[in-house]
Amino acid sequence: MSSKTQSWLIWFLRGILILGFLVLFGRLADLQIIRGKYFKVLAEENRIRRVPIVAPRGKIYARGGEIIAENKMVMKSIVFNSNSGFEKHESEGNSDEGLITEWVRTYPQGPEFAYITGYLGEVSKEELGKVEAECLSKGPRELGSLMGRGGLEQVYDCILRGSDGEELIEVDALGRKVRTLGRKNPIPGSDLTTSIDFTLQKRIVELLDGKKGAIIVSDARGEILALTSSPTYDPNIFGNKKYSAEIAQVLSDRDLVLFNRAISGTYHPGSVFKPVVAIAALEEGKIDKSYIYDDQGFIALTSVYGNFTFNNWYFTQYGGREGKIGLERAIARSTDTFFYKLGELVGVERIDTWAHKFGLDELTGIDLPGEATGLVPNPIWKMQVKGERWFLGNTYHLAIGQGDLALTPIALNQVISAIANNGDYCSPHIAESESKCKSLGIKEESIELIKNGMLGACSAGGTGYTFFDFKERSGKDVSCKTGTAEVGDGSNDTHAWFTAFAPYADPEIVATVLVERGGEGSRVAGPIAREIFNYWYKVQPSVSPTPTAHDRQ
Repeated sequence: MSSKTQSWLIWFLRGILILGFLVLFGRLADLQIIRGKYFKVLAEENRIRRVPIVAPRGKIYARGGEIIAENKMVMKSIVFNSNSGFEKHESEGNSDEGLITEWVRTYPQGPEFAYITGYLGEVSKEELGKVEAECLSKGPRELGSLMGRGGLEQVYDCILRGSDGEELIEVDALGRKVRTLGRKNPIPGSDLTTSIDFTLQKRIVELLDGKKGAIIVSDARGEILALTSSPTYDPNIFGNKKYSAEIAQVLSDRDLVLFNRAISGTYHPGSVFKPVVAIAALEEGKIDKSYIYDDQGFIALTSVYGNFTFNNWYFTQYGGREGKIGLERAIARSTDTFFYKLGELVGVERIDTWAHKFGLDELTGIDLPGEATGLVPNPIWKMQVKGERWFLGNTYHLAIGQGDLALTPIALNQVISAIANNGDYCSPHIAESESKCKSLGIKEESIELIKNGMLGACSAGGTGYTFFDFKERSGKDVSCKTGTAEVGDGSNDTHAWFTAFAPYADPEIVATVLVERGGEGSRVAGPIAREIFNYWYKVQPSVSPTPTAHDRQ
């Protein structure tokens, strides 16, 4: 029995030993043969560090070739360690560590072009690792990389962005550099040329300094010559951790300095909306060039809800009456009662239709991010949103650009551009190569009446008194429209508007000025518009005429 027991134990131990060797050989085969290549790659990755080299972004130019966004070369030293792998530090070029050349985005003009250029910001968690469909070849977003935020940097990020390079460096077990194995040079992004007039842009920023508001200057075919919002900011502080305090201040500023009022702000337009109402009345056949209205200073309405009076601005402020006037004179004098009557004749539905034809309730499509759509109210909207019926008084308010009507400065500039362009609507653009235009189908006679009325507004006796002597000094006819829009928040504040184009026959320039809560359009926005046209046509500044009660609005 003792012999049999020993024999069984021996074979049992032999079996365990054989099984152990089989497991060991199987594991070795797995490591060396089956997964050998995989572990070799891991070993290589531990030995090799891939140091990304940021590619320079494409430059952004003004129309004359002036640089408004470029790159500054920075030398960086690569410091290796076993914990973080590697770090890049700015260097004077005398470091013993490896040196690479990288590029930092700079904006030479700073705040003056901020709303044109935008700025760069670090990718978010949601954006990390994603690849843009438009530029698949440039790969996914890497941790710590920068991308366009706002302005052309964001819209044309794929074009401006380059393809990063990398340097392959061998390190030892402690993470110390052994040697450089190779380098893939970065590929710069493509440059971008804009329609922005460099000196005009600087001038409009100067004119709006210290005021909240926006200025847009374009040609009649949609090319933006200058655009700004005020207050503005310095795009150079973003993407740089040493300016964290300044960035925090900008983000928390009560004046919303990152808010582009030119394309994102919606405001009651006041009388600058009246040309749309006039076109609606003409095109719908409710009036013609012979239509005459007798202004007595106000319109009185009697209804089951009470008695209401709707005054003309001239009557409210000075007790004045216009008497019998036609359409051209009513535009020149911005006669509210005339447009109350037009609103009644045309009706809210057709006004809404023509506002839609001008794109006032849609995006203009300008190649800047963050554009807002305007609000053109109608009976359906009022019932759905406010739970109230639409009354004739609402139509009166709409006809003079008040009530719930709210539009962006860029949309209003488009209205005036289309009128200046004889009814052709051209989408606004800054960096697109071609204008996209369409006809609004407005009769030539209707356009001529509106343009003549706006010409009268900038002539003696109109409301645009700052331009009364402009033709005498420049030889150019200016057509314009003033606007003083009640804010509607219970205060007495008003937005100051002024929009104009010149010359009358073949417009070269269209400008729209908004001063937020600035006061009267002719008194506050008008002088700014005059300075823009003085600058464009090289007219020496003169002492502006003193407005009389008859001229102001």
